[in-house]
Amino acid sequence: MEKLKIKITRLRQNYDLPLPQYTTEGSAGMDIYADIENEMIIKPGEIVMIPTGIAIELPPGYEAQIRPRSGLAINHGITLLNTPGTIDSDYRGEIKVILINLGKKEFKVKRGDRIAQMVVSKYAKVEWEETNELNATKRGAGGFGHTGI
Repeated sequence: MEKLKIKITRLRQNYDLPLPQYTTEGSAGMDIYADIENEMIIKPGEIVMIPTGIAIELPPGYEAQIRPRSGLAINHGITLLNTPGTIDSDYRGEIKVILINLGKKEFKVKRGDRIAQMVVSKYAKVEWEETNELNATKRGAGGFGHTGI
């Protein structure tokens, strides 16, 4: 599989934290880590923004999606508020993660905890062609629940 080289910079002297990395050979998402000095407690219903201490330089035509970690979601009710969060190719600021505690207990975030995952994807720019009709399909306008599920 071809690998895309992307520039990354550490915004603080946070060399004790790993750069985003894949956990397994088949992982699509790279774990990203909390770059906080002191542990944080997220109370049920609370929303916090966690810095990662990194900024990236994506090539044009690529985005980075910041997504929740399934283990945090199922085990603690921790997820991302704007999921997926999009990092555009022209953004050069720090990547930060907006966590929300949907669980019933307080959740502790410590320095270096894996708080989210990042997936880098290609995208297409769209140029609209306005028309008065669209090609017909078997599905048509069938939407929410149209298949009986």
